[in-house]
Amino acid sequence: MASTVLDSVLFRDSFGTPAMRAIFDDHELIRKYVEVEVALAKAEARCGVIPQDAAKEIAEKCNADTLDFDLLRHETEIVGYPILPLVHQISKQAGASGGYVHWGATTQDIMDTAVVLQIRDAFDLIDADIRELRVILAGLAQRYRDTPMAGRTHLQQALPITFGYKAAIWLDMFDRHAERLEQARPRVLVGEFAGAAGTLASLGDKGLAVQKAMMEELGLGVPASTWHVARDGFAEAVNLLGVITGSLGKIAYDVMLLAANEFGELYEPFVKGRGASSTMPQKRNPISSELMLACAKGVRQHAGLMLDAMVQDLERATGPWHAEWIAIPESFVLAAGALHQAKFMLDGLIVDENAMARNLDMTKGLIVAEAVMMGLAPYIGRQDAHDVVYDACRVVNEKGGRLADVLNAMPGVSSRLDPQLIERLTDPANYLGMAPQMVDQVLAKSAGRH
Repeated sequence: MASTVLDSVLFRDSFGTPAMRAIFDDHELIRKYVEVEVALAKAEARCGVIPQDAAKEIAEKCNADTLDFDLLRHETEIVGYPILPLVHQISKQAGASGGYVHWGATTQDIMDTAVVLQIRDAFDLIDADIRELRVILAGLAQRYRDTPMAGRTHLQQALPITFGYKAAIWLDMFDRHAERLEQARPRVLVGEFAGAAGTLASLGDKGLAVQKAMMEELGLGVPASTWHVARDGFAEAVNLLGVITGSLGKIAYDVMLLAANEFGELYEPFVKGRGASSTMPQKRNPISSELMLACAKGVRQHAGLMLDAMVQDLERATGPWHAEWIAIPESFVLAAGALHQAKFMLDGLIVDENAMARNLDMTKGLIVAEAVMMGLAPYIGRQDAHDVVYDACRVVNEKGGRLADVLNAMPGVSSRLDPQLIERLTDPANYLGMAPQMVDQVLAKSAGRH
């Protein structure tokens, strides 16, 4: 039976995706180990370190799918690492050439490079999800470019915005994440082959040539220096997932707040039974948003763990390396789960424009008090305008009514300004600032990245 939400039959597709789990499952990891060992043999043959026939036999006969996994597990528990037990088995598979398997390598070379291969595959999935999400967000920004709603600061109504403006801010974040992912690839997707203490001493003067040839075989970057204890690449990868899921958490939080009955402006897509309560039939809980937020919190914890794991001792670590084995797979699975939930939720997001308009009018014009003050200033001076609007707002707060009516009843205002001007100034739809134009800017910039 599974013991965590990542592999639970009940929860695994809520917190992850089958495609991402497949990249990080045991069988795929072991295939990557074998792929790296084969690439090493081919590289060494190219450089004249081992016979060509030996490399050919290793490539043809070493097969991760026919290994004895029970034996591999048992020996890994004894040794503490899986590579020596793996080499025992694939050396036998390679027959007469088995003595050339793992020539000059150290366990961490194989394990680190295999993880880089996993991260490369995982980056491709994350990149595809972000591309799809950006299309969805661009559609929301375009469709609701001019849809007024209350902008809120400190959870209080502040000034009018548009929902398209909010969606454009979300989109702009993911445009930057796409850029970050692209920029991270050459730094992170670098292989490791350096030998016991990182100096390639066991290969004499052929070490760097073999290293370069091996990375060519795998399609990875060639390291300028050994990174056995320089873990910034892996830390960057997981912390990139941290900022990506952090943005997803922000979106989720917005949607959850605006889906509250007291707001009623946004709703997750309706699927019969989704978000239902076992005791309250009226409930429609924002399940995707809740999962996105939970995944973001999980990745954030692992991002911190990866930063801690960077503090390694001397030339080979005595424990921090092992922490990466926990953080990297789980972070990618959780990030994929959060992105999956985000695509589903945002692609079917229900936007209640009437509720947005109703809430925008809730304060009877107070939300645009700044607009009224700035509109009055040319006629009565800025300070007097501030004082007049401040007094009018106090009347509305204490006695009710519309800000426009209170202002029109004030002699100092009605004697100088047309009532229609007051109506225009107190209409929130007339005080959107550059919000629609900012939407246009984001959409143009985003389209340029596709």
